Amino acid sequence: MKGSVDRYFLLLCIVGLFAILSSTMSKDPVLPLYATSLGTPDTWTGFVAAASTVPGILISLPAGSLSDVYGRRKMLLISGIIFASAPFLYLFINSWWELIPIRFYHGFATAIFVPVANAAIIDLFPTTKGARISTFSSMTLVGRGIAPFLGGYVLSVTNNNYGDLYLAVAVAGVTTLIVGLPFLLRRDLSPAAGTGRRSGKAIVKGWGEVARNKSVQIVSFVESVQYYVYGAVEYFLVGYLSVVVGLNSFLIGIIQGGYILMVMLSKPFMGSLSDRIGRRPPIAFGAVVMGLPLIAIPFTTNYIVILGLTLVYGLGFAIVTSSTPALASEVVPKAFVGTSMGFLSTIMDVGQTLGPIISGFILASVFGYAGLFISLTILLVFSSAVFLLSGVGKGIPKEG
Repeated sequence: MKGSVDRYFLLLCIVGLFAILSSTMSKDPVLPLYATSLGTPDTWTGFVAAASTVPGILISLPAGSLSDVYGRRKMLLISGIIFASAPFLYLFINSWWELIPIRFYHGFATAIFVPVANAAIIDLFPTTKGARISTFSSMTLVGRGIAPFLGGYVLSVTNNNYGDLYLAVAVAGVTTLIVGLPFLLRRDLSPAAGTGRRSGKAIVKGWGEVARNKSVQIVSFVESVQYYVYGAVEYFLVGYLSVVVGLNSFLIGIIQGGYILMVMLSKPFMGSLSDRIGRRPPIAFGAVVMGLPLIAIPFTTNYIVILGLTLVYGLGFAIVTSSTPALASEVVPKAFVGTSMGFLSTIMDVGQTLGPIISGFILASVFGYAGLFISLTILLVFSSAVFLLSGVGKGIPKEG
């Protein structure tokens, strides 16, 4: 059975790579260009960009809890069908406003897939879930990292033919479903078989139980802060490097790609470490490691120094986020593991959405870039202090 479980995990990693490759390539770098070519009014560009992120806030929690009841396999199949079908809808777009409902539909795929896949991994690997979830996350980052290069290449060789680009997206989406289908149909490999007997009222009651769980609240707060900061850095670091430091797009790309590569490579090791020593030290320490480099960035224009600082920032992000999903699953009853993953994903999406918005106001104030980056450090250190003082995770046995 161990061999079957390991094959299931390998499959899930491959599916995750193609799934995130498909969803990311549908927006980066094509979406802004496609929206402009369709004549999207400036006042509506934000709605086009945000349409696919809204399902993450709306559906992650219900998807996770439904997987507790009806099994992970069924929900993963649903997400696979959306990954495979959504890209074809772009081929029939005639007006800019049609992008919004199609992007909204496409967003359901990732909103369902990520929390349910994490819950499935926790079911399959209860004693090594930190390492396994982190490895899976790193594989999705491979897909996310390849997507802009592949999408840009397709656009360049097809002379900005958006139809051909979305056909490439469709190929990746259909591959997601085809690769996963044979294993997802095998009931003996279906994690969390589910009873299917909870009423809608009972499911909603389960949401309340998880949402009122103080430990889940604290872990979700820490996670949301990580992604609040990640979203802000991802958006505003480019402006600082371009406007203040004066770097070209190639050098900026090296810095951005560098910290993403650091996250991708270090996450599996950090997850394995948290399995051995517990979740508390990595979460508390990692938030500080992530925050300290950010406070120094606005006070230097040296390229090598900034590159080094962002690599440390990426390492800190990997340390924290390799432990938070595992801890969230350990502070709830086994019947609510999927619900806890959905709740964590929902709060994470809220944080990532608010990060650029609030940071934009800080940047526009008299505080500028210095105030922006300092505010991110303060928030990360504060989240570490709140987590330590809360005592969440104490008494949970180490798994390594």
